[in-house]
Amino acid sequence: MSDYEIIALRYATHERRASENFLYPAAAGEDPHDYPMPIDYFVWVIRNRERTIVVDTGFDHATAEARGRKLLIHPVDALRALGVDPAAIRDVVITHLHYDHAGNLSAFPNVTFHLQDSEMAYATGRCMCHPRLRYPFNIEDVVTMVRRVYAGRVNFIDGNEEIAPGVSLHHVPGHTRGLQCVRVETARGPVVLASDALHFYANAERQNPFPIVVDIAAMMESWNKLAQLAGDNRHIVPGHDPLVMKRYPRLPMAGVEAVMLHENPMG
Repeated sequence: MSDYEIIALRYATHERRASENFLYPAAAGEDPHDYPMPIDYFVWVIRNRERTIVVDTGFDHATAEARGRKLLIHPVDALRALGVDPAAIRDVVITHLHYDHAGNLSAFPNVTFHLQDSEMAYATGRCMCHPRLRYPFNIEDVVTMVRRVYAGRVNFIDGNEEIAPGVSLHHVPGHTRGLQCVRVETARGPVVLASDALHFYANAERQNPFPIVVDIAAMMESWNKLAQLAGDNRHIVPGHDPLVMKRYPRLPMAGVEAVMLHENPMG
């Protein structure tokens, strides 16, 4: 097995305030003032000489317009710019079924989707009767995944599973019932793609969760699991933090904003 490279592709952004990114008000000793704190959106590519795995599939122009997000590049176009042909991909990890992680599924006709049992149950069960809980999901994305289940195109995971040598998935609930992170062996050691188990570095640093959360206690316990899987906080990559683009070396490629997570962070 050769070590993997991991590329984070930034495909969209959204202007927000810090108060929108933390569940609890500023604690004693923290800056009580509100300030700009935008959110970035990523898809990830894991690859070596033997295989290429895509992690999450982003959203499209229609969803960006409907939800007021700025789409910088269609995620499928970003993958193609990186030399990744969606029709040739055989494995796609869906960390969870929220709109910004599970759109564009039809662009990958030949893949097996890797998804937690509990995420499909959550996204199709009684919790979706509550408008606030179903808001982060796009119904058509969920229906498309159900169709993939009936086509035999979903590998369901119950907890933890190695899906390829050096690539394993781990249940980290809290943000949703079936959220999973991805642990990847690289030349710098294991790197953990936290997805939405950790939106921003600051959520864990301040012990203050992102407000979209199903189970606060489970989310905070999942931070401990991320640390155990990574062995070093410098090896945890949050799912939406613009600092990722600043901390990691840029991939020198025109037409796409991407950084190399298999390289050591700068500073």
